[in-house]
Amino acid sequence: MTFKQKLAKATSISAGKLPSSYQIVGDVLLIKLPKLKPQQKQKIGQVILQLLPYVRTVCEIKEVSGELREPTVSTIAGNGTATVHKENDVLYKIDVSKVMFSKGNLSERKRLLGKIKDGETIIDMFAGIGYFSLPIAKFTKAKEIISIEKNPTAYNFLTDNIALNKITNIIAIQGDCKIAARSFPAKANRILMGYFPGTEEFLGAALWMAKPGCIIHFHNIYPEKDLWKKPMSQIDEICSAFKKKYHIILRKKVKSFSPKKWHVVIDFSGMSLLTSR
Repeated sequence: MTFKQKLAKATSISAGKLPSSYQIVGDVLLIKLPKLKPQQKQKIGQVILQLLPYVRTVCEIKEVSGELREPTVSTIAGNGTATVHKENDVLYKIDVSKVMFSKGNLSERKRLLGKIKDGETIIDMFAGIGYFSLPIAKFTKAKEIISIEKNPTAYNFLTDNIALNKITNIIAIQGDCKIAARSFPAKANRILMGYFPGTEEFLGAALWMAKPGCIIHFHNIYPEKDLWKKPMSQIDEICSAFKKKYHIILRKKVKSFSPKKWHVVIDFSGMSLLTSR
């Protein structure tokens, strides 16, 4: 019997109104319940606590919005939204009502680990609570990771997580990466741009921080009809404006973001001065 079927049977709510998936972060379960009344949501929360004894709190997540990617979350059963999530032996202290955690990017975090070379200087322009920075610091021989985060709440969790994982080679910076970039001209061997939508607005700052040969991991959201013309034209336009030549290493869909929209990543390298075009 599926999770949805178990919920339907235990709550007497039509399966058509119930979600088939959920996300567990630490001991907090996040679920979307847009079609239900408050009493139904509370009933579902209580049933989930009975079905999944390792879950302490059940929360409804409605959206993640704004420049700082802040979640709208309400507790429907249990109590407490602060937790510690473990993923591949990395610990993430987090409050799911204050900052987001995307387990859907796990494959991308794993992929990156296999790409990083010994001695690299890496700049994580949108570090959050350390989604990419922490596993890189723990499992590679990168020289240093400069982790920039604008959201002060996420930054505080980032510094807590650096200490929690006993990491010594992350430099955490709280602030706007466009401004922070001025302090790191031609600094990075690799740049992570794990923010969307609107990532292209920060590409100029990334190019400023890139050494010749730097690899940029550019994440963004695009309608399916715009793949791959729009992202390629954005990269080309901005690199041309900065007189940088580049070449594409990889472009791939990471996951579906919404109907007919995709979270994609494009890896590209070069960053040497453009002599002719």
